[in-house]
Amino acid sequence: MKKWNLLVDVARCHNSQNCFLSVTDEYQGNTHTGYAAEMPRHGHRWIDVKKKERGQAPMVDVAYAPTMCMHCDDAPCLSAAKNGAVKKRDDGIVLIDPVLSKGQREIADACPYGAIWWNEDLDIPQHWNFDAHLLDSGWKEPRCVQACPTGALRSVLVENSEMEGLKAKEALEELHPEHGTKPRVWYKNLHLYQKCFIGGTVVSVTDGVENCVAGAVAELHKDGEKLGEAVSDAFGEFKLDSLAPNSGDYRIDIFHTEFAPLSFDVALEESVYTGVHVLQPQV
Repeated sequence: MKKWNLLVDVARCHNSQNCFLSVTDEYQGNTHTGYAAEMPRHGHRWIDVKKKERGQAPMVDVAYAPTMCMHCDDAPCLSAAKNGAVKKRDDGIVLIDPVLSKGQREIADACPYGAIWWNEDLDIPQHWNFDAHLLDSGWKEPRCVQACPTGALRSVLVENSEMEGLKAKEALEELHPEHGTKPRVWYKNLHLYQKCFIGGTVVSVTDGVENCVAGAVAELHKDGEKLGEAVSDAFGEFKLDSLAPNSGDYRIDIFHTEFAPLSFDVALEESVYTGVHVLQPQV
């Protein structure tokens, strides 16, 4: 059977907040009987755009990762709920019944992603329900997907086998695979949010003037093994990305046909700009 999945491209998210605003507009002041009670005016972010800054000046990048209910196949909230207050639909969507869930704070507490919010006034747990009421009425996609101006969000209704193909083709990942919940929200370019880089600038000096060196190859080594390489651009900058934070010691070897090789060590904690590296002429 075909099931709903949400695809999030971190590289395309520019923090427009349209996804958050679309959810707010859909649920604040509105009750969708059988699907969701009214969303509070303050405090809830059923779709929450997280921000991650990496590096130091002059090499800094910022990534945004929209987070929401993951509509897990092994949903902890489902196990925590009593009286059928949470159900997993055949199309993959998780629904929290706004009537049956009353008083069951353990449903919100069970979510390892922090994506279920507690409504103090109504005494119920609430989440983004994939806009199931709209899909059931004929909509082809949730409002957040429709509202995203950069195409960072996509919804697909596909068989599990087709989803496996999409995961492989687009290098999709889970936000937190360590939770083991089998989510139906997938992330592309997640390294921009979760991983680190080692960067630097390569120059040469002629008559006291620094010149950017393009085309220098920066090789990344760890424990005697080459892990990857990057080529410096027109500004002499290189970036070796997708490295685990706090992953220890690395060696960088820089090569260029017109200059002598240069090597230096880096102890990686968070993303780091290693500075300006001056290449010397070949002897």
